[in-house]
Amino acid sequence: MLFDSHLHIVDRKRLAYPWLAGAGALNRDSLYEDYAREAKRLGIADTLHMEVDVAEDDIERETDYVKGLSREPGSLLRGAIAACRPESTNFPAYLERVLADPFVKGFRRVLHVVPDDVSEGALFRENLKRLGGTRLTFDLCVLPHQMSKALALIDLNPNIRFILDHCGVPAVKDGFSESWAAGITETAKRPNVTVKISGVVAYADPDSWTPETLRPFIEHCIASFGWDRVIWGSDWPVCTLGGSLSAWIAATHALMQGVSTDERSRLYHLNAKRLWSL
Repeated sequence: MLFDSHLHIVDRKRLAYPWLAGAGALNRDSLYEDYAREAKRLGIADTLHMEVDVAEDDIERETDYVKGLSREPGSLLRGAIAACRPESTNFPAYLERVLADPFVKGFRRVLHVVPDDVSEGALFRENLKRLGGTRLTFDLCVLPHQMSKALALIDLNPNIRFILDHCGVPAVKDGFSESWAAGITETAKRPNVTVKISGVVAYADPDSWTPETLRPFIEHCIASFGWDRVIWGSDWPVCTLGGSLSAWIAATHALMQGVSTDERSRLYHLNAKRLWSL
């Protein structure tokens, strides 16, 4: 069974998504019921919702919306990774509200959609430090050339549990990159970082990728981080840019042939449940 650590739900009738206007094929509703119908058939038993960069005024509404879906009979939703703005003076009060809500398991601020100096600001870094020692994780979503920015945040905050999204966002269609690989190797030296095996099909050629196309990227991440610091995610609906949820899951299973049952279980669900105490 799979624990999906990275589900996006888009409901344009309920929430505002300013970035969707330039998102091409993703500029549509991607509703929970559509995901769940396919996910249950594919062996996904649990999922966390990942924030979808809603309009800032809708950040807490997004969490409430997902929480409502989690209360429906048979729901796969076990919690949410919420959006945040550590660069805001309002962050401390928001953090207090989140810490009172066990449904929220962590935060994410996508850094490749803002200027690089946002994460270098004194207020951003001061506010991020507030997560140290709490139960909340922090997802890092950066492009390979921004890895130094991510490493700076990690090194300043050894008491925060970070998650590196999407294998560090390699440009799969361009082939294996030694500079990307070096960034992964260096990041893995930090014991408070887990890597998410997710998203890579969206960066491959949608017409020609196979599991072997993805293998060097996924194997390098696992070799660098080890089987105790890897978790799996679908990145639905973004994964549909490279095919479908079923195609990504089939590729995952193909790539895990030959590994032990224990190793596969750690990637598929055990590590995620331990990370978020589920």
